Amino acid sequence: MKLCCKQKKVALFAAFTLCAMIGVVNLAAPKRPHTAAPRSDGKFWRPARVPAGTEFVGHQECATCHVNLVRVQQQSAMGRALERVAETRILSAHPRLQFRFGKYSWEIVRQGDQSLYSVTDGQETITARVAYVFGQGKSGQTYVLEYRGNFYESRLSFYNEIQGLDFTLGHPRTEPNSLVSALGKLMPRDETLQCFSCHATGAVIGTELHLDRLIPGVSCEACHGPGGDHVAAGKAGLPNKDKIFNPAWLNADDMAQEFCGACHRSAGEIFARPNLDGINNVRFQPYRIFSSKCYSDDRRISCTACHNPHESVKTDVSYYDAKCLACHQARGESLKADRHAPACRANEKQSCAACHMPKIELPGAHFKFTDHRIRIARAGEPYPL
Repeated sequence: MKLCCKQKKVALFAAFTLCAMIGVVNLAAPKRPHTAAPRSDGKFWRPARVPAGTEFVGHQECATCHVNLVRVQQQSAMGRALERVAETRILSAHPRLQFRFGKYSWEIVRQGDQSLYSVTDGQETITARVAYVFGQGKSGQTYVLEYRGNFYESRLSFYNEIQGLDFTLGHPRTEPNSLVSALGKLMPRDETLQCFSCHATGAVIGTELHLDRLIPGVSCEACHGPGGDHVAAGKAGLPNKDKIFNPAWLNADDMAQEFCGACHRSAGEIFARPNLDGINNVRFQPYRIFSSKCYSDDRRISCTACHNPHESVKTDVSYYDAKCLACHQARGESLKADRHAPACRANEKQSCAACHMPKIELPGAHFKFTDHRIRIARAGEPYPL
């Protein structure tokens, strides 16, 4: 039986309540978890879950036909989700970064096309090579360090607002108990796979890490799947639209929770991992929008209804007004059957998102994130979980 999005919400919330009653989850922060929605065709590419044996052709092949699209996408936030150290812009522009906390001092120094990350307690020093750069730097970027044959997530990250270093989100803001813990957090295998599968293309095939095949950032095939058949058919002059996955085929629910949520954190993942609860989940847009009253499988509220995934996110709040008014009826307009709710009278047609999707200051992030839980936000009210 195929359930609509609202029916799934009711069923899943009932299941969650039962789990809470028997002590599986904590009722202090109730959620409406999500499971996979039915699809019409069964063809579904899952980002960050690349099947074993997959071969990618690379965005250079895509550019033979889509030259402008690829050029813009490669410079977007997603296109720069991971940078090679030799090409990193921030570390090149900041050849020496320093930070001190308690008895520990950190330093990231540029040497040619490499960067070295060091920490000392005043007596001993350890130095690690910066292996990969995660994040293009809009809010900040974190470093994957290579030390004694293992990957570590750097204890410090660069933050754009302060143009310097501070503690990485998720790391304790306390004095480390050893030089190694001051360096960063050892990345277990499953975490390493998850990080590289979302920040790069082709780095994780099946359940194996293939850094020799890594394409920096979220490239074309990360979202569209392997392009070999598509490219071959196109070069042969044959129809090729059905040879590549197009996320535009998806309804809003599938796109948010199954597709974009594969990396941006779906409601199902937040439900399964209560440690992701609290104000920190403001960064997880698929979960936040799932909690909105107006959330459904209507494509007018899909991720791509507001965001072009080939470009960086628009920062002009007024840009999104037309998106809101695709569903909301503005006063003075003739009645339209496809618009079921009135527009806000307090600030009609102007900067809807500024009030109804407020920016939240995440402690320690030096950045305000747009909360995708669409609501009437009132001054002084607690952050809605």
